[in-house]
Amino acid sequence: MILRKAKQNDANDISQLLTPLVTKYILPTCSKEGGQLILNSMTPECISSYLDAGCEYHVAELNSELIGAVGMKNNAHLYHLFIAESQQGKGLSRMLWELARDACIVKGNEGKFTVNSALNAKNVYLKFGFIPVGGVREKCGVKDMPMELNLVSC
Repeated sequence: MILRKAKQNDANDISQLLTPLVTKYILPTCSKEGGQLILNSMTPECISSYLDAGCEYHVAELNSELIGAVGMKNNAHLYHLFIAESQQGKGLSRMLWELARDACIVKGNEGKFTVNSALNAKNVYLKFGFIPVGGVREKCGVKDMPMELNLVSC
């Protein structure tokens, strides 16, 4: 398996990984309009625009196939973390998260991170040390749970 920083030409493969996972795991918690809003944000063009805007993605490849992706926004917000179904439960989400987290710290993040967790992903983020900072919320037909991680010692 190869873990590496994503390049602009990975946008299509990232989109192809995210779209069916979002459809299966996130859309059931959304309104029809919210689901369409999320799907529209997962197109190759949108992923490309996130990369252009400075979001940093890392990907995992196995036998030249993209099997995981993590995207960080503003060097502190965990924006995307998706693992191919065939690879779930093998620790890959933790590996990608730790790679992204460490890259943010190298670039100046002091150890404070946020995520707007999909409802089905809450337990994964709890295992990473994130804590909920509010209950389930809904905006534009999309439900999530805001969570934070603070690695800074008091």
